[in-house]
Amino acid sequence: MSDRSGEWAARRRAWETERLDPARERAPERKGSFSTISDMPIDPLYGPWSASETDALETVGLPGEPPFTRGIHPSGYRSRLWTMRMFAGFGAAEDTNARFRQLLSAGQTGLSIAYDMPTLYGYDTDDPEAEGEFGTCGVAVSSLADMEVLLAGLPLDKVSTSMTINSPAAPIWAMYIVAAEKAGVARDRLEGTTQNDILKEFVAQKEFLFPPAPSMRLVTDTIEFGTRELPRWNTVSISGYHIREAGSTAVQELAFTIADGMAYVEAALERGLRIDDFAPRLSFFFNSHSDFFEEVAKFRASRRIWHKLMTERYGAENERSGWMRFHTQTAGVSLTPQQPLNNLTRVALQALAAVLGGTQSLHTDAYDEALAVPTAEAAMLALRQQQIIAEESGVDATVDPLGGSWFVEALTDETERQVWRYIDEIDRRGGMVAAITEGYPQNEIADAAYRFQREFDAGQRRIVGINAYVDESEETRVPVLAVPEGSEERHLARLSRTRAERDASAVESALRGLRDAATRPGSSETNLMPHFIRCAAAYATLGEQCAVLREVFGEYREPVAV
Repeated sequence: MSDRSGEWAARRRAWETERLDPARERAPERKGSFSTISDMPIDPLYGPWSASETDALETVGLPGEPPFTRGIHPSGYRSRLWTMRMFAGFGAAEDTNARFRQLLSAGQTGLSIAYDMPTLYGYDTDDPEAEGEFGTCGVAVSSLADMEVLLAGLPLDKVSTSMTINSPAAPIWAMYIVAAEKAGVARDRLEGTTQNDILKEFVAQKEFLFPPAPSMRLVTDTIEFGTRELPRWNTVSISGYHIREAGSTAVQELAFTIADGMAYVEAALERGLRIDDFAPRLSFFFNSHSDFFEEVAKFRASRRIWHKLMTERYGAENERSGWMRFHTQTAGVSLTPQQPLNNLTRVALQALAAVLGGTQSLHTDAYDEALAVPTAEAAMLALRQQQIIAEESGVDATVDPLGGSWFVEALTDETERQVWRYIDEIDRRGGMVAAITEGYPQNEIADAAYRFQREFDAGQRRIVGINAYVDESEETRVPVLAVPEGSEERHLARLSRTRAERDASAVESALRGLRDAATRPGSSETNLMPHFIRCAAAYATLGEQCAVLREVFGEYREPVAV
């Protein structure tokens, strides 16, 4: 605090007595207390007295300088805008390829692939376990043949590709690599991100296949392989998005995501990798929810915490190792099927919070996503929201425009303090894998979700169109996307043709090599990625590869909590 702190304190007391208290008597405040969505109390006013006791030059600093509170790039968006990466995937590979071409022609600057449920769970489309789930929440990819169609004609050497896939991330990534190489793009030129964050699956999303230990081995294999073979690829996108969608607070989202990241770092170090060889390619994925200033503070705090961890705990010397680079998606859980056009406003505010928080990449949800996969029109409107923010709002003109706001800086400091308390508790429990095994983060999220629901039910948390400004006569109807007729038939025909035309002995040999390596302890010598590459090139299906892994690793069944 400045030398004039005493003067400010006296002035504040006088203001409260002479101005605030009489104003409250004339017009009482609307609520007994104000807080963020995550229940952090909010004072009626912030000022110099709210500032951290530590030196602002040390804790806030300047953009592009440690601790990166104000951003990892000195020029912010003045030199380069964030990547506009719309999440897309639906039906057969042909359908999604057409959507990608449409989005790229409309100005999208990165690809983001959504996979359907059978793919996410490692099944081929014709598996009985996959019945009725073809293409409804993403694109179906059963083999390299589908991946080749999905990527046909796309400029893979010019755009980066994000892939939202976790348990089967390694074999799907292998298919992408082989398809790109067959199209003439060398693997060391490929740019993109594989989500590949299995720990958040155990915590929140529940799309797991194998137990924690072999699941961590697969992630470590991809980190090691990417470090050696794909220098431009982010091998893990450590994801808080789904943690927040499960009902966590902003603090829990940040704390548990960073703790997941710490677990991956420690696994890679145990494998023998050097921190500065792999850490610069780690990336993160966050949710931007509806509490505008809380989200901005969360993003700013994330950079400061990660830099401190990487340098002080893990000894990183390369400055890029301490960069918190992240993609952001607006909060799907905040969207409502009632009065769906209101979602356009929600998404715009959430997107603006992500931009003011310094995101490197952004997906804006479409207004109809509470009902189904977005229509082409709704997805285009979501992209236009980003473009309007970029071209018409002026937020790109200066770096970290909210930096120095007494409220934002105080909220950033408080977010950081609460995150460190969680990290200390997770350390006490033996790290994130141990904490997940005993259910600690899961229970914390459940408690937070229950608190919010009680506040909503009591009318303390108001959502327009749900428990505030409800229109009982509303009959707003929006078009809902359906899987195109004939898509599943085309996909199944390609799958059948692939099995009939491939070299059966090459497939058998590749799967045998995968099984043999998987049965041995994880190490650099038994890294499974070369085997997935070989399987992909032989046109072994995703289901065949995951069946081998299920046989060797077993399947995970979450304990039932009573």
